[in-house]
Amino acid sequence: MLLTGGSSGIGFQAVAQLLQAGHRLTVLCRDAATADRLRRQLSGRLQTILCDLADLASIEACADALLAAAGPIDSLVLNAGLQYSGAAEPRWSVQGFELTIAVNHLAHQALLQRLLPLLLQGIAPRLVVTASEVHDPSTAGGKVGQPAGLADLAGLRQGPGAAMLDGGAFHAEKAYKDSKLCNLLMAREVERQLRQEGTPLPVLAWSPGLVIPRGNGGFFRYSQRHNPTGQILFALVARDLLRLTETPQRAGALLAGLATGSPPQPSGFQYWSNRVLGPGRRRFEVSEPSAEACSSDLARELWTLSARQLGMAPEQGFPHASPKSVP
Repeated sequence: MLLTGGSSGIGFQAVAQLLQAGHRLTVLCRDAATADRLRRQLSGRLQTILCDLADLASIEACADALLAAAGPIDSLVLNAGLQYSGAAEPRWSVQGFELTIAVNHLAHQALLQRLLPLLLQGIAPRLVVTASEVHDPSTAGGKVGQPAGLADLAGLRQGPGAAMLDGGAFHAEKAYKDSKLCNLLMAREVERQLRQEGTPLPVLAWSPGLVIPRGNGGFFRYSQRHNPTGQILFALVARDLLRLTETPQRAGALLAGLATGSPPQPSGFQYWSNRVLGPGRRRFEVSEPSAEACSSDLARELWTLSARQLGMAPEQGFPHASPKSVP
């Protein structure tokens, strides 16, 4: 299987557990130092390949190397995520896209389209996409602050230099929520297209819930730089007082299970959410995404516009399309 975001946080925990179970993994790492550290920390059938998700040229080189090796992918796990809450100004990818959207969404669609031929060669292949409940304005996390919303995708139509997908002023927390909405829309759209192509497979999007590890590492490491006091207080209340958070180990186990366990259905899209039932109590179950995440028209538009910004044809990677097709 191939996994992004496997060098820290939930992804690292999933990789460790999958290797212990004897699975063969390829983990994408943004630089050589990260790859070396991961290999030192873990043992098993682990391969690393360099891929900076903030640089489309690096993604292309990574995909070229994987396609040249021609190894089938049984599980493609798009798990990497970036959030820098509290920042007043946007950060930018190498190609000039706002960094949250570049890493969390555009990079994953680029990888997905390029690697679809290898995934479709896998044994009982599946796609797993890490989303978040914050995509949904009706959830506890989604209703805090500005809600997710893509409007008419004016920012994506503009491309590089747009601070937000909806064309509005930069807001770090909303950028993250929007990217998680994109994850769900992308997952739904690729499942729809594959089903229409006659090559259906399970597409499992999921929300791990709120995961706040102890220490300075993990998912919130970038947000801690902008608001360290606020992040510490938030962790104390949510994790230690109210006990509303999930542990990285347990969330990693959920991800590992989605990547390797018997799928609940042989094909089709499902969204799984690790829901809070009460202090220290959670239930992992199939859930309904937000109304916006269920919009087929928005999913198609997002996919098409994203592919064009990536310099790809919307149909690239699918069985009927030439692997070198361009817009």
